[in-house]
Amino acid sequence: MALASGSDRPDPAKSQSAALAELRASMLWGMGLFFALVMAVVAISLTVGRMNDGSLLLRLALVALTLPLAMAALVRRILGPAADLQRMSEQLRTLYSQARLDALLDPITGLGNHRAFQEELHRQIEDAGRHDHHVALAIVDLDDLKRVNDEHGHAGGDQLLASMGQLLVGASRVADRAFRIGGDEFALILPHAQAADAHAVIRRVLCSALSAETAFGRPYSFSAGVSAYPLPSLDGGRLLRNADAALYWAKRHGRTDVQVYDPERHGVSDDTRSTPELAQAIDQITGQRAIIPVFQAIFDLDTGRPVGFEGLVRPDEGAAFRDATALFSAAEVADRIVELDLLAIDVIAAAVGAGLGEAYLSVNLSPRTLEADQFRVSDLVSILRNHGVEPDRVVLELTEREAIEDMERLRKNLDACRVAGFRIAADDVGAGNAGLQLLSEINFDIVKVDLSLVRGGVMRDSALAVLSGIQDIAARADATVIAEGIETVDQLDVIREVGISRGQGFLLANPATEPQADTIDIARLLDSHRARRRALLGTGGTAVKS
Repeated sequence: MALASGSDRPDPAKSQSAALAELRASMLWGMGLFFALVMAVVAISLTVGRMNDGSLLLRLALVALTLPLAMAALVRRILGPAADLQRMSEQLRTLYSQARLDALLDPITGLGNHRAFQEELHRQIEDAGRHDHHVALAIVDLDDLKRVNDEHGHAGGDQLLASMGQLLVGASRVADRAFRIGGDEFALILPHAQAADAHAVIRRVLCSALSAETAFGRPYSFSAGVSAYPLPSLDGGRLLRNADAALYWAKRHGRTDVQVYDPERHGVSDDTRSTPELAQAIDQITGQRAIIPVFQAIFDLDTGRPVGFEGLVRPDEGAAFRDATALFSAAEVADRIVELDLLAIDVIAAAVGAGLGEAYLSVNLSPRTLEADQFRVSDLVSILRNHGVEPDRVVLELTEREAIEDMERLRKNLDACRVAGFRIAADDVGAGNAGLQLLSEINFDIVKVDLSLVRGGVMRDSALAVLSGIQDIAARADATVIAEGIETVDQLDVIREVGISRGQGFLLANPATEPQADTIDIARLLDSHRARRRALLGTGGTAVKS
């Protein structure tokens, strides 16, 4: 696949060569004009009647004969170095072109690199805007490059990268452009294509990668995000960010997946700041502790008593992020998730103090924090005890914001946390394959069912079956199941029917600035709802899920 130039910037070597050629031509014209003037003078002198002087005539004849020879020698003396400069200029032009091509190529895959990708994306968006056509973009992230490097060395990793590049090229049209834009990230630009077209192409590539019929010789997987211009992405920046948002969702929810950007599912990706700018913004927040703690109660669905509080944070009003999702997403991109996680726990513990009563405190930790070299259980214990909170009153919720890269280190650190007194919870189980896989990899004390599955359980038998399955798995492991995101009485009814005894959500209590909540009369809540439904049906109305 050829690499497009993608730039109209002037070539300095070409400009110098043109200038030298122009100089040479000017000198030749100047010498010719001078010679013509001298000969004109000779001719005039011969015609004015001064032909009696033989010596003058002889001198004029000698001038006429020697002047062209002298001028030719002068031209060669002057233009010789200019010709040498022109030859050097041509060589420079060749070297410049080669150097520019090398600067735009990834040496391992032979594809364009990140710089080439940025130039080509800009060119394609301009062309699409000018001629009113579509451009699709796919961002691909290999799932297991680190593991391959660890098991087979960097030569094996390079072979995997080269194989991925070959698959992208082989599945593309002549007009499409593939790039390696990062360590394990690739991009494919598809002119005159919509998101569905790119999705089909990348799905074919994924099927090929999952087979053994690749240059790598073994199956491998990747995650990918797809979007398109002009809809739903209105410009090149949003096109890239939206494809990235879909990719991150695929990575957080099981990987080995291709997602087409959907703002309702993947979030609105409207932060135009670069990674260094995001890092600076996160550093400012951690330095100023510019986050606010909030607490959502977790209830016993039989007694209605609050048994725990999940501590969450949101950006302060003066912070440069619209909500917690944008804040933590930026921290992931900027590699600041460890600092933000520990700050959040510190701020939450400071707000709790001695106000928990008999309830427990639940806080979130990213897998990236637990995998980090700088993570120490003793530091976590110190943060909590500084505010009077003991580890045996705390549940650590393992979030799915990022994919797990080092399972052994993660398991080791979780075991150390459990020894220190913490209980461990799996957060957002059911949102994707990753959470379900974790149930087989790690022993959890608490399993939190993802809110999307809770909402789907009211309407879909398949979601209801998954809820029942998770409940069975947890029961065999002697783990407690908590249903997140309960927003309607119908959802509460479904949760109780499958035997899930703990829950949280807006129906039960809104997040508050303090860990306090009243006991709920669950039976009365359900009975009143059923009575309203019977009344609606009795009067000929239509039952509406509340």
